[in-house]
Amino acid sequence: MNEFFLRGPSLYNRLIIVLVVSMLAIVVESKVDQVKTFRAFLTSFVSPVQYLADMPGEVLNWSANRFASRQKMLEENDRLTTQLTLLNGELQRLALLKFENDNLRQLLAAPVKNDMYKIVAELMSIDNNPYSHQIVIDKGALNAVYPGQAVIDSTGIIGQIVEVGTANSRALLITDTSHAIPVRVGRTNFMSIAAGTGDYFELQLQHVPHSADVREGDLISSSGLGNVFPKGYPVGVVKTVISDESQPFKQVLVSPSANMGRLKFLLLLWPVDKKPEDAFSADELRNIQRSLNEGE
Repeated sequence: MNEFFLRGPSLYNRLIIVLVVSMLAIVVESKVDQVKTFRAFLTSFVSPVQYLADMPGEVLNWSANRFASRQKMLEENDRLTTQLTLLNGELQRLALLKFENDNLRQLLAAPVKNDMYKIVAELMSIDNNPYSHQIVIDKGALNAVYPGQAVIDSTGIIGQIVEVGTANSRALLITDTSHAIPVRVGRTNFMSIAAGTGDYFELQLQHVPHSADVREGDLISSSGLGNVFPKGYPVGVVKTVISDESQPFKQVLVSPSANMGRLKFLLLLWPVDKKPEDAFSADELRNIQRSLNEGE
C-alpha cells in the first residue's frame, strides 16, 4: 500500500512542475484576453454557490439582529411606559395642587369685615352618620378656636364650632336638622330663620307668612342676630317658594351658597377682642391676595 503512493516523480520534481505550471498560467493570463473572460464566467457561475454557502450565516445574523432589535424595542417600550405612568401621576398631583391653590386664592379673596380676623383650616373628616352633618377640622385650642365660632368658605357660611379639641375641632353644618341661623332677604330685608333639612343642598326658611315678599332668586345672608354669625355673609339663594293658603306659612326652600359636598379649605372667624396670634386681618389678606395676583 505504501509503495503505491511512493510511485511517480519525487517531491522535488513535483515542486518544479508546479512552479513551471504556475508561471505559464501567469504568462497566459496576462497575454491572452480569453482567459480573463473565462475566469469571469467561472466567477459568475460560482456566485450562486457562494450565496447559498453564505445564506445560513446571513440568516443567523439577521435573526440575531431582529431579536436584538425586538428586545431593544420591548425595553424601550417598558421604559416609556414607566415614564408615562410617572408623568401621569405627577400631572394628577399638579392638578390637585392647582385645585387646592385656586381654593386658597378664593378663600383669601372671601369678604371679611374689617373688625374680623380669620385663619385657614383644612377638612380632616366628615361624620359618617347620615342624620348628622358634622365635620372635623385641623384647628383646635392651640389655635384659639372656641365653641360657637363661625366657619365659612369662599362662597358663604358653612356652620359653627360645637366641640374643641387640642389640635382639632368639630363643626356643625348649617344643613344639619338641629341647626338654625338668623337670616335676612337682601332684596326686602325680611328677617327669618334658615333651618337645616338634613339635605346638603337645601335649607328652609321658617315661619314665613303669606304676606312676606320672598321670591325665587332672592339672596339670603346672615342677619347678625344671635351674635354667632357676623352680619352680611352669604347663606344661600331662594330656589322654591310655595304659597298654599291651607297652610299657615309659605314653604321657602334655599340652596346654600357653600357647596357642602365639596369642602376642603375653610375659614375660622374671630372678632377683634379674640384675635389669635397667627390670624390675618382683612387688610393683610387683601395685601396677600394682591401679591399672589402680581406674582402670576
